[in-house]
Amino acid sequence: MKGEERSCETQPSIRIDRLLVYLRFARTRSAAHAVIESHALRRNGQHVRRASENVCVGDVITLVQGGEVRIVEILALPARRTSPAAAKFHYRELNRN
Repeated sequence: MKGEERSCETQPSIRIDRLLVYLRFARTRSAAHAVIESHALRRNGQHVRRASENVCVGDVITLVQGGEVRIVEILALPARRTSPAAAKFHYRELNRN
């Protein structure tokens, strides 16, 4: 796990709770914290234990949303919360056809 953390030290990153809100996987940071605390979120195959954990471009996020498992690769880091259509440009679904 330390090797994955180190990869974000040399490139731009964002807190995972903030990313979930910006990409519209959660409505609020409180809702994002609830997802993290329920152990329904992984980053690069490892359970996310803290909301302050950083995510960088290229990371793979696995989350349960609406009873469905979603696997997404982060393509770009958003600067703010945007429309759902604009948010989709920041990630790529890996488990959908």
